[in-house]
Amino acid sequence: MIDKRIGGATQEEAADAALASVESGMTVMVGGFGVPGQPVELLEALHRNGADDLTIIANNAGTGDEGLAALIADGRVRKIICSFPRQRTAWHFIEKYRAGEIELEIVPQGTLAERVRAGGAGIGAFYVRTGYGTMLAEGKETAIIGGQGHVLEYALTADVSLTRAHRGDRWGNIAYRGSGINFAPAMSAASEVAIVQVEEIVELGEIDPGRVDTPGIHIDRVVHVPQPKYVDKEV
Repeated sequence: MIDKRIGGATQEEAADAALASVESGMTVMVGGFGVPGQPVELLEALHRNGADDLTIIANNAGTGDEGLAALIADGRVRKIICSFPRQRTAWHFIEKYRAGEIELEIVPQGTLAERVRAGGAGIGAFYVRTGYGTMLAEGKETAIIGGQGHVLEYALTADVSLTRAHRGDRWGNIAYRGSGINFAPAMSAASEVAIVQVEEIVELGEIDPGRVDTPGIHIDRVVHVPQPKYVDKEV
């Protein structure tokens, strides 16, 4: 019987069990666009795991003092690949970057999304107009296609992805709420081990087939987090 749910006496124990295989030096994709879709409880479990020298692929470089920001503050992140590293509440990243203690690769948001999607689709690289003629294209292969300059960008994959959803079943079929979907389906497909935290565990068939946003074939571990710190809204 297929059952991808990770058990535990508490949601913290379940999250810890799901993250137990994460090791130092791994590449981890982290879903979320600000608060929506941010897997805070899984990130806290990663913090408890103790793995360091991590490469993180995410939309931003953490905010405040929790989740990804806590990992950066403790020096556990060697490199981050993201679109928005500097925001008002990203003080831990800013401090580490100015001290030369973290490596940064800035990727335009649309390009980041497509690099992750390409990784899950088995596409090794693709040409894109964004960034051509700027510092972001330095050292990269370029080409003129249809009379316009393009930059060659390579796909992104990861050892592990951490995402968040509204509902999931034991087969790993997943449905998100509103904008909480953001990068999650692409990251789940582009990682060797896809771990998702869900607010609700439902029976097989309760998620309408047309509302399955990420099919179970892309999900490896489902963690029930019925009481998350933040709740995605229908927006």
